[in-house]
Amino acid sequence: MPVDLRDYRLVYIGPAEGQTAVGDYAENFVNAVQPLFGEVVQRRTLGPGAESLSQVLGHRRAVADLVAGGQPGRVLVHAELAAGAVSAFWSIAGLRGVPVTATVHDPPQGIWWPARTRLVASNKVLMHGLHYPLRPVSRRVEGMVNGHRTLFALSDIGRRSIKLTYPHTDVAFIPHIVSERPQLRPLTERPKAVGFFGHVYRGKGFEQIARIRRELPDDIVIRVAGRGTEALPSAPGVEIVGGVDGPAEDAFFDSIRAVVIPYGKRHFYAETYPASGSVAHATAYRTPVVCTDYGALAELNERSGALVVRIGDDDPQRLAKALATEIAALVNDDRRLAEFGRHVDDYRAACSAPRTAEAFGRVWTDMLFRESASV
Repeated sequence: MPVDLRDYRLVYIGPAEGQTAVGDYAENFVNAVQPLFGEVVQRRTLGPGAESLSQVLGHRRAVADLVAGGQPGRVLVHAELAAGAVSAFWSIAGLRGVPVTATVHDPPQGIWWPARTRLVASNKVLMHGLHYPLRPVSRRVEGMVNGHRTLFALSDIGRRSIKLTYPHTDVAFIPHIVSERPQLRPLTERPKAVGFFGHVYRGKGFEQIARIRRELPDDIVIRVAGRGTEALPSAPGVEIVGGVDGPAEDAFFDSIRAVVIPYGKRHFYAETYPASGSVAHATAYRTPVVCTDYGALAELNERSGALVVRIGDDDPQRLAKALATEIAALVNDDRRLAEFGRHVDDYRAACSAPRTAEAFGRVWTDMLFRESASV
C-alpha cells in the first residue's frame, strides 16, 4: 500500500533561525516540507557550543515526548546534523521504534565534537584535547547511532564520503535549498563590486580579502557582509557592511556583481565536504560566485553560475592572484556576466523550495514503504 506522508507527524530537530548557516537552512527547509505532512512539530536548538549539558538533555527528553505524542507507526524524525550540533545528535541517539533520518552538513560525519557543551566549548584546550585524540571513538559512536539509517547530503562528494565512512547507510544527495528572494537589478546594471558574504569562522576565506584587494584593479570594490564581519578591518577599496537581514541583505546583493568564496580547510580533524550556504544565498539573488575548488565547491561549474578557480595547490598568494584575475575578467565583461546570470537563474529554479521538498518527499516515501513492507 502506498505511503502518504500526510498521514505522518514529522518531528523536526534543528538550530533556530540565525543560529549559524545551518539555522538559516533549517528555517527554509522546514517551511518547504511542512505541506507534505499531516503535522509538523519542531524542537529548535541554539548553535554549537551554546547549550549546557542540562539543555542538551532537555532537548533529548522533549524530542522523545514529541515522538510519543504521535500516532504509533505514523511518526518520522528528521534532524540537521553539523560539526558541533550536540543537541540534535544526542536527541536522535538511541531512538527506537521510529524511523529517523538526518541531513549531514559536514560530511562524512554528522557530528565531529559530540561533547561540545557550553562548558567544553569555553576552553579551547579542553575542547580539542578531548575531541581530537578521540576521533576514532566519535566515528564509531556515530556509526552506532546513524550507521544504518537514511541520511541526506547536500553534495554528491559529501554523499560519497558518507557512504565510504558508513557503508551500511542509505545516503541521498539533494542540493542545498535555495530560498525565495526579491528580483534585483540585472548584474550588468549593478555597481562594479564583488562581495564576501557569510558567517566569519575558520575556513571561510575572509583572511584572503587583503591579498585579493592588492591584486584587483582599483575600480572594483570589495564589500563584506555577514555575521561577525563587523569585526574585520576596513581598508581602501574594502567596505565592511556587517550583518545583513531582510531589506539590508537585498541591498547588499543589489550592490555587487558576484560573490567571492575562497574556502579552504575548515578544521584540522579531517577533510570535510560541506555545501556552501553562501553559494545558496548568492543563487537566491541570481548572483554568480567566483570560488575555489575546495571540497563540495569543486562540483560547481558555469552551468550552476559558478566560476571555479583551480590552481592545484594551496599557496595563498597564488590563489589570491588567480581569484583576482577571474573576478576582473567576469565583472568587466557584460556579455559573459549576463550569461552567468542566466545560468544561475536556472540553477536557482532547480534548487527551489518546492523542488527540494519533492526530492526529500520521494526519499522519505520510498524509505517508509520499504520499512512497512519488511514488517
